[in-house]
Amino acid sequence: MAAIASWEELRSLALSLGLPKVEDAVSWGNPNLKAHGRMWCWWSPYVDAAVFKGTIEEREILRAADPETFVHHDHYANHGLILVAAGRIDRDWAEARLRRTWEEAAPKRWLAKWKAGAA
Repeated sequence: MAAIASWEELRSLALSLGLPKVEDAVSWGNPNLKAHGRMWCWWSPYVDAAVFKGTIEEREILRAADPETFVHHDHYANHGLILVAAGRIDRDWAEARLRRTWEEAAPKRWLAKWKAGAA
């Protein structure tokens, strides 16, 4: 399967996961998806890349391993965000990242109840 190359493809993948409490939103004039009311994933208006939540340390490890895939823009330098270049976004990596950050954004009590019902 081809790598994700656009916001439309990333949005489609994210919504296909069927995770509750996910909604389309617009922040600072740009479309994004929110999970549990928090920005979850979006496409950078500064560079042709998807933006995923992570940590600065994680981002730097990924950038060191593959700087053509995990790109940099000064706007994000002080934030724990990971930029992944268009056309180089592995679907399995993106799905795992989205699931992880969706769970991290969930209120803990709500998540425990959801997991109990989903089990």
